[in-house]
Amino acid sequence: MIEADVAVVGAGPAGAAAALALAGRARVVLVDRRAEPEDRIGETLPGAARRLLAGLGLDAEAVMADGHEPVWARRSVWGAAQPAELDALADPAGPGVRLDRRRFEARLRAEAAGRGARLVAPAAARVARAGEEWTVEAGAVRVAAPLLVDAGGRGSRLLREQAGRPAAQDRLVCVWTHLPLVRPAQAVTYVESEPDGWWYTAPLPGGRRLLAFHTDADLLRAAGVHRRLLERALALPSLAAELSGADTGRPGPVRTCAAHGARPGAAGGDGWLAVGDASMCFDPLSSQGLFHALYTGLAAGGAALAMLGGEARAGAEYSAALDPVWDAYVAHRALYYGMERRWPGAPFWRRRLPNPEKQHL
Repeated sequence: MIEADVAVVGAGPAGAAAALALAGRARVVLVDRRAEPEDRIGETLPGAARRLLAGLGLDAEAVMADGHEPVWARRSVWGAAQPAELDALADPAGPGVRLDRRRFEARLRAEAAGRGARLVAPAAARVARAGEEWTVEAGAVRVAAPLLVDAGGRGSRLLREQAGRPAAQDRLVCVWTHLPLVRPAQAVTYVESEPDGWWYTAPLPGGRRLLAFHTDADLLRAAGVHRRLLERALALPSLAAELSGADTGRPGPVRTCAAHGARPGAAGGDGWLAVGDASMCFDPLSSQGLFHALYTGLAAGGAALAMLGGEARAGAEYSAALDPVWDAYVAHRALYYGMERRWPGAPFWRRRLPNPEKQHL
């Protein structure tokens, strides 16, 4: 049995950030079901994340330059047929980066371990609570701690009894793949809307390009997008031009994941905290997921220390402090989807009008 102050389940960016915020000031065990980080969608880190990395005690510039590449512009075909471009030089926080996601997560894990957090991986975690103590069964390892941090992502059920079932906004899903680059690509992220949803593509470190399509689950099944992702992308002239430097004949595995926004009833309470997508998850149109992971990891570190110091309401206060984050996200999501009015009769866009259909939920 390992005696700890805090058990963090999930060693992605949110869990590793929470462990970083606590290591050296509390006994932390970080549990993950993967021995090493794997490919996951979500690779853009905005310039404002430098402040969060610094808050975690990291050299922000060194972390953001560690095998990653800057994003100098964002190009979109949204609300009109002509592309629009936003230059990163206009951002006072500086350019964001396109991450080598595996490398980034591995570095956060290593930094946390270097400060004294104990990493247990690979191990699927089961948790139970008796009185004031949590027990985490992680393979052959058992961890006992008075405080549990759930960093298990949008599908986590670790704290369903305490946090409540997440309320989903819609049924958005993402179908994505990686394409090998045959020549260097511009450091530009690209978004394009179409009648059944919207596309995203960006070059990644390591000579790859991400291609992703977002639509509702029922529309995905009806259109068979998973089987003809490349064919559908190349039928859009502007998107096809963005993909011209990639080998579209050699795509990686085509994967599908949930992408809807959702929020549980609470993100913290007596003896527990949720971070990252377990605290709330966002439509990827917001480009908010990785920033939120780091932000909640850092904030949860402060809340956890307060809880360990006897401040009983610190968990509930942490949860309440996320209310403005969710409210701002909901407002901006409505604004951005509301900018696209070219297909008001298409189910995907009709559902995102101010009074959307309810039958698809």
